[in-house]
Amino acid sequence: MTKFESSVHQIPYPVENVYRNISDLTNLERIKDRVPEDKLKDFQFDKDSVQVNVPPVGLLKLRIIEREDNKCVKFEAEKSPVPFNLWIQVLPVNDHESKMRVTVKADIPFMLKGMVSGPLQDGVEKVATALAQVPYTL
Repeated sequence: MTKFESSVHQIPYPVENVYRNISDLTNLERIKDRVPEDKLKDFQFDKDSVQVNVPPVGLLKLRIIEREDNKCVKFEAEKSPVPFNLWIQVLPVNDHESKMRVTVKADIPFMLKGMVSGPLQDGVEKVATALAQVPYTL
């Protein structure tokens, strides 16, 4: 398994707000209009899973497999060309701010590792940046 980690992102919201939003995927409804149609197609979600068609990768479906209150949400790929896990860690900085990191562990075949490692690392960083810009209010 190859590990990809984002940088740590500061979030100007309490850890409880951030965790509450990332642990219930129905909250994606609030940011659905921010998803570029040309990058992600067939965007669907429910409380525990999210599915999206990402050209040229194809269909990806992630399901939440573990929630650790106010700390971490772990996902597992159910549909993906490459098996992977993703987790979002969130920690308090103080009562009004948090920090977040996104990590992916992927089972990339050796022959593909050189081609996909750069784009995958870039994708992990973009996901973390996007999550850091979400307004975590309810």
